[in-house]
Amino acid sequence: MSGENQRVDAPHTDAPHAALRQPPPPAPAPVRASRARRLAAPVLTLAGVAAAFAYVGAVDPNEPGHYPVCPLFRLTGVLCPGCGGLRSAHAFATGDLPAALGANAVAVAGYLVFAAFTALWLVRAFRGGPVPRIAPGPAAWWGIGVVVLAFSIVRNLPFGSALAP
Repeated sequence: MSGENQRVDAPHTDAPHAALRQPPPPAPAPVRASRARRLAAPVLTLAGVAAAFAYVGAVDPNEPGHYPVCPLFRLTGVLCPGCGGLRSAHAFATGDLPAALGANAVAVAGYLVFAAFTALWLVRAFRGGPVPRIAPGPAAWWGIGVVVLAFSIVRNLPFGSALAP
C-alpha cells in the first residue's frame, strides 16, 4: 500500500462490552460520628477543668505551703497578670464571686469565657454541629494584650491596690 489512502482507525472497541460498562459507584457519604463520640472531647475537657477547680477549691491556696509562689513576685515584688489566679479559682469554686474578683478579675473573666465556650461546644456536639473556633483577629489580640497590660500596671500602683490579691 502506498501512503495515499491510509486510514488510521480508532482503537478497536468491543461494542457489546462497552454497553455493559457502568459508571463508577458514587462516593460513600461521610460517616457521621455517634453522639457519644462527638460529646467525648467537650465532656472530658469539662471533667478535667471541674477536677482542677475541685482540687483548688478543696486545697486552699491562702494557706502557705500548698502551691508555689509566683517567681516574678518572689524575685521582684511585682504582681504579674496571673498573680492571685489560684486564690481567685478557690473563691470561684467555693462560690465567693466578690473574693474571686478581688483576687484576680482577669482570671474570672477567663473562667466565664471558658464556660461560655464549653457550653457552646457541648450544644454543638450534641446537635452534630461544627466545633466552635476562637479566632480573634489581630485587633482583638492587641486589645486583649492592652487590657491585660493595663491591669498588670494598675494593680501594682498605689491607687490600684483594690486589684491586687
